[in-house]
Amino acid sequence: MIIGPRQAGKTTLMNFLREHLDRQGQDTLFLNLDTEMDSQYFLSQQHLIDKIKLEFEDKRGYVFIDEIQRKENAGIFLKGIYDLNLPYKFIVSGSGSLELKEKIHESLVGRKRVFELNTVSFEEFVDFKTDYRYEDRLDEFFNVESEKALGFQAEYMNFGGYPKIVLEENPEEKIKIIDEIFHSYLEKDISYLLRLEKIESFKSLIKIIASQVGQLVNHSELSSTVGLALQTIKNYLWYAEKTFVIGRLTPYFSNIRKEITKSPIYYFYDIGLRNYPLGLFGRPLNPNDLGQIFENFVYNILKEKYRYNAASLHFWRTKDRAEVDFVIDSGNSLLPIEVKYKKMKQVEIKRPLRNFIEMYKPEKAFIVNLSLEETTAVGKTEVITMPFWKLLAEDNF
Repeated sequence: MIIGPRQAGKTTLMNFLREHLDRQGQDTLFLNLDTEMDSQYFLSQQHLIDKIKLEFEDKRGYVFIDEIQRKENAGIFLKGIYDLNLPYKFIVSGSGSLELKEKIHESLVGRKRVFELNTVSFEEFVDFKTDYRYEDRLDEFFNVESEKALGFQAEYMNFGGYPKIVLEENPEEKIKIIDEIFHSYLEKDISYLLRLEKIESFKSLIKIIASQVGQLVNHSELSSTVGLALQTIKNYLWYAEKTFVIGRLTPYFSNIRKEITKSPIYYFYDIGLRNYPLGLFGRPLNPNDLGQIFENFVYNILKEKYRYNAASLHFWRTKDRAEVDFVIDSGNSLLPIEVKYKKMKQVEIKRPLRNFIEMYKPEKAFIVNLSLEETTAVGKTEVITMPFWKLLAEDNF
């Protein structure tokens, strides 16, 4: 199963896989539930099996199914076919998370391997922009070419990482592409999932969340502002999460009961999609916005780094509004990370980070900024101030 945001490249990846198998002489079949011609084969399990047998006869083969979220009860549908022990391997994609429409996750326990494909990461973006000359040596490139690194970062923080946008050089065309992606998401995914004829309320909610990136979200205030019931707001945010538009971050507390009762904060999977509903995509960014966007930028790096790790990502806030942007909880250790969008000239350890260090006594703490690299200490805690690109290197953690 290949899951991830709409137009992140899932179909392209499946086509590459199919071409690879075709070159090896394997039998393949590609079906897309977005097309009426192919959807007829999914009226029942037998319809699909008959189609596969027609193409493969009695041989082994690989069946590619694109846009599986279009199929009602997809998990049960696929489970039934899987349990027949037919000689076929299924490669299935969807632009929604597994549990989006029904209990597909539970239906396929022990029967699936899930791969999450996101939009182009900053590391991939820089590799592409430099023609892969410094692949696996980006740390060296950033150290020597720090101004170029900042230029790439500024471009990425404006346009984001959707593949079509990265490939397009014309700024006006980039705007047309993000417009199509955003409205395709609303009209194809959200309208279909929520059975909404008018999606303006959902669109307004996404715009508000975009303006509040990294800030505590009050569901009651959102309900009043958007004019929707509290539970509807929560449902809409859940769907936005499960369709890979926003990611929810919960607060860190030593008492987990407190953690799950406190307000979350949200970040966007793709920064370009965050900028678009606010009218900022492709325009000079306001300095007041850059701090928020940089925080989202760092969140995406951390999310990618810890995706297949047992560690969990949180933030930290106290009643008197002291805050640390990110806390990585590895179970037996904590790593606080403070984010500063500026070229720091000297180490600045503000009171909130000092409070966290005094309370939890972590072995290390990070301050991520645009340029300064220096190490100091608060008590027994090593405080490492580093430029953002150092986050990309595994050995820095």
